[in-house]
Amino acid sequence: MVAARGPVARAFAGGPGLSRAQLLDAPVRWPRPSLLGRPLTTIEGVGPRLAEAAAEAGIVTLGDLLLRFPHSHRDRTVVPVATLEPGKQATIRVEVLADARAPFRRRGLSILSVKVGDASGSVRATWFNQPWLTQRLKAGTRLLLTGSRDKRGFRVSEYEIGEKGGEGQGASPAGRGEGERRLTPVHPATEGLKAQRIRGWVEQAMRLVGNVLEALPAELRVRRKLAGAGDAVRAVHFPDTAEDVEVAKERLAFEELFLYQALLTTRKQGHRASRAAPKLGEPGEAVARWIGSLPFELTRDQSRALGEIDADLDSGEPMQRLLMGEVGSGKTVVALYSMLRALEAGFQAVLMAPTETLAEQHAVTLGRLLAEEATPFALLTGATPARRRKEALERLATGELGLAVGTHALIEPDVEFARLAVCVVDEQHRFGVEQRRALDSKGVEGMAPHVLHMTATPIPRTLSLTAYGDLDTTALHELPAGRQPVETRVVNGDERAAAYEFLRAELRAGRQAYVVCPLVEESEKMQGKAAEREAERLRAEELKGFGVGVIHGQMPSAQKAAAMEAFAAGEVEVLVATTVIEVGIDVANATVMVIEGAERYGVSQLHQLRGRVGRGEHASHCLLFPEDAGAMARRRLKAVARERDGFKLAEVDLTLRGEGEVLGTRQHGLPRFAVAELPEETALLAAARDEVLTLLQEHGSLDTPSLGPLLDAAHRRFGAGASDPIPL
Repeated sequence: MVAARGPVARAFAGGPGLSRAQLLDAPVRWPRPSLLGRPLTTIEGVGPRLAEAAAEAGIVTLGDLLLRFPHSHRDRTVVPVATLEPGKQATIRVEVLADARAPFRRRGLSILSVKVGDASGSVRATWFNQPWLTQRLKAGTRLLLTGSRDKRGFRVSEYEIGEKGGEGQGASPAGRGEGERRLTPVHPATEGLKAQRIRGWVEQAMRLVGNVLEALPAELRVRRKLAGAGDAVRAVHFPDTAEDVEVAKERLAFEELFLYQALLTTRKQGHRASRAAPKLGEPGEAVARWIGSLPFELTRDQSRALGEIDADLDSGEPMQRLLMGEVGSGKTVVALYSMLRALEAGFQAVLMAPTETLAEQHAVTLGRLLAEEATPFALLTGATPARRRKEALERLATGELGLAVGTHALIEPDVEFARLAVCVVDEQHRFGVEQRRALDSKGVEGMAPHVLHMTATPIPRTLSLTAYGDLDTTALHELPAGRQPVETRVVNGDERAAAYEFLRAELRAGRQAYVVCPLVEESEKMQGKAAEREAERLRAEELKGFGVGVIHGQMPSAQKAAAMEAFAAGEVEVLVATTVIEVGIDVANATVMVIEGAERYGVSQLHQLRGRVGRGEHASHCLLFPEDAGAMARRRLKAVARERDGFKLAEVDLTLRGEGEVLGTRQHGLPRFAVAELPEETALLAAARDEVLTLLQEHGSLDTPSLGPLLDAAHRRFGAGASDPIPL
């Protein structure tokens, strides 16, 4: 293409600008993407058996083949035979000088040797345990050999056999001659498909690379100086230089991330445009009085969050905001503010939590924070007595009751709301899509409720842009005044006695502690400590004379509530628990957290558990007791001990475990990118999102005639249901 000020079209990877003559001489290509839909059997030599093996590897069409990118390249700079150095890896292009003789056998070892040479000299090439090559190594056969020279000749590690007297498979698809650098791709192989075979197929399919669909808008490619899609695909497979590989991969990774962000952005637009939401207006005196009644000052992060929520609630579009915060950063206050805004405007609000324990703790917190305003609310869980549940449902259906807190019980079919405007979903990643959609459907008829998603797990930017790209995000980094930093250390076996002496000293000083165990009951398969058994042991041994209580998820709700009340009231000094206390528990006098079998927990879970202490005026401590930690587990534990900032710790966790493990366990429905590598390419991900927002600002929508192919490509790549974290 030519701009007013001169040529801007360039060769691949940002080479010199092309002249007008070069541009005019360039062939005009009319891409036909349909050609890439042809079956793999159109490749010479691919029969039913190989096609079946390829299909198992995800290669069905020629397009699939071109997108089977190599995981690495081997430098095969062809050198003359005369320049070979002993012990140094090298590649030579030679001709067989005499027919191979029968291989020599010794102690079960087969050694095949044949004389080969080029214009500079000759050498004896040797293969081990490959006797079948005898019939193929005839005089005049061309070979491309990689190996190293030793005292016997040239020991072959890799080879390609061409036709007698021709270039054969040793020829480069770009027609490079001898002595030029040749980077040979190494494609991901399977049990039924060798990398060399896949490379041969790709070489044949390269003639169709010009038909690769160009998904990026021309204006974007010009702005970012990006190569064409076909050129990038060619360069990834058969580059001229190592630099070309990196540039091509970055271009293809950017396209992949860009398409995914375009899909998420379009989904967000569609969701907001599908149904209006109640406009709640500006905050009034009632909410202002409530803020003034709080026994603490809001942090700057909290104040900023309230402002963002106010804008959402008065926009007329349904709020879809993710509120993530450091442990103890005051997310509940922000959530309660959004619900009170609904009540003040004459609507209803709900808070849904994934467990009964967490719902009950929210009810206690709301009761404390709302005491001065005496705002009534109902608690609905699976353990709510039938008579109380019936009364609450009647009051919610008539609108007499404005606020409800609960678990999945809130989304049962018989639960109806008169004017539901705001939903808060805590630990939202623990709810399924259908469950969140069920809550979404209970809004004012014909309208969508505003939804505030809450998580106490700080999410790295990498994941927030992929898992939650269709949510607006608000992060609370600051801790309220008075929160104490928690000193964390890993306790080795020989330090256990001293650690419990320290714990007893804290208890004698009037403090309290948690002891967390990974299992409720003993198990032969998992050698973790059971909470019940550990509580008995502690009462008889290390903590004899102190009050030791127990709480775990298998206890009836009434017993769990009684255990928590006893601990909160100081009647019990030590609470032995499972991870049921991970979130929602707030006892300011608890200053020690002991975590048994600490290697069994992930980084984020350890950070959550640690957040149960340090909530009062006294210095607090977290003691990590590993049982049998491997090297990776030790690294995780040291990271938790070293880093207190939850957001930084989340990034460390993502780096330690890698995207695959994190995305495969903690998150659901996330894409598996073919080229993009996260978290390493977080900056590229952010750039892709910025470009999507730029196009959206320029065009008003991504669903326009000029940008239509972009969304088509996004849906083909990721599917209509890709990463579905919010109800649509």
